[in-house]
Amino acid sequence: MASAEFGAFGDAVRRWRDRIPPESAGITAVGQRRAAGLRREELALLAGISADYVTRLEQGRATRPSDQVVEALARALRLSVAERAHLFRLAGLAPPGPDTVPATLTPSVHRLLQRLAGTPVAVFDAAWTLLLANPLYSALLGERPDWRGHGRNGVWWTFLGPPGRVRQSPAARRAMESALVSDLRTTAGRYPSDPRLAELVAELRAKSPRFAELWESGSVGRHEAARKTVEHPGVGPLTLDCDILTVAGDDLRVMVYTAEPGTPDADRLTLLATTAATALAHASADTGSGTESIT
Repeated sequence: MASAEFGAFGDAVRRWRDRIPPESAGITAVGQRRAAGLRREELALLAGISADYVTRLEQGRATRPSDQVVEALARALRLSVAERAHLFRLAGLAPPGPDTVPATLTPSVHRLLQRLAGTPVAVFDAAWTLLLANPLYSALLGERPDWRGHGRNGVWWTFLGPPGRVRQSPAARRAMESALVSDLRTTAGRYPSDPRLAELVAELRAKSPRFAELWESGSVGRHEAARKTVEHPGVGPLTLDCDILTVAGDDLRVMVYTAEPGTPDADRLTLLATTAATALAHASADTGSGTESIT
């Protein structure tokens, strides 16, 4: 991509970043700010990429962002369908077509996460790639910052990733694996031309004998609600209900964790929410104390 063309990409990112008030993105504005919009660090946090990479993108020093990075920026910047397609073209990439798994978050979904700030909530696409998580969800289950390959995909994480915080019996684990694979097969049937989905399935079949066995069974279905116990290193074990809501028109999955009121689990979740909010406020204050290069 020519440097002039990529300068236009950086200009677009910076312009769209400047129009988003931090409060609308769930970020508490702390300290004196030079602009009303998001800081680079705040955009990086929302998009799941490093602040240094955002800086290099805006300055035209990083010229080949992946489609995953561009998609993440488009979500964090709350771009319209036309703006998202424009950003892909500025990056020298073809915008995702109608036959690919949707990954656009509407303003109403953003508002849903804002209004459920005291509840762990995350949004996944139909192939179980994590699109957006609120701070409490990340505090509960841990960060997943790896953008390499399919590192933010829940099915990949289940079969090929490191152990997580959810404690399961062998029978519950097998049932979840079967439900996830059946769900992914259903999605693959709806989006047979999606190259990223095809790559995900190929990698899982090649590297996970368990996934390959379940995939070959040909079952189709949906991954739905469950009761889970999360072993949290800070507040101890929490047994929570995990419900999955579907945003039908956009084919998104909203995962919500709740505790039964009046139980020790509810108390621990409240404690975790307080801790997560304090950590987020401190992080926001730290980003406000730097120099011009990080705003």
